[in-house]
Amino acid sequence: MFKIHVEKECGCFKKSAYENDMAFESKDDALMQARLMESHMNQKFCQKHLFYTEDKGDEIIIHVEERPKEENSGCCGGGHCS
Repeated sequence: MFKIHVEKECGCFKKSAYENDMAFESKDDALMQARLMESHMNQKFCQKHLFYTEDKGDEIIIHVEERPKEENSGCCGGGHCS
C-alpha cells in the first residue's frame, strides 16, 4: 500500500475535493496522483504556498512552503530602465 500525505493542510487544500493520506495499491498510481495534485495546487490554489512532491518509498509526501515574495528589481516602472 502506498500513501500520499500532504504535510500541511492549508485552507485551499481543506476547501478542495482532495483528501489527505490517500492510499493506492500501485506506487506508479500514487506518484501520478501526487504529481497531478502538486501541479493543480500550484496552478489553481491562492498562490500563497508552493507545493512539491517527495518520494519516500511507500509514502509520497507533498510538501508545502510559503511562496517567495516577489523582489523589487529596483526599477521604478517609468520605462527608462530598459
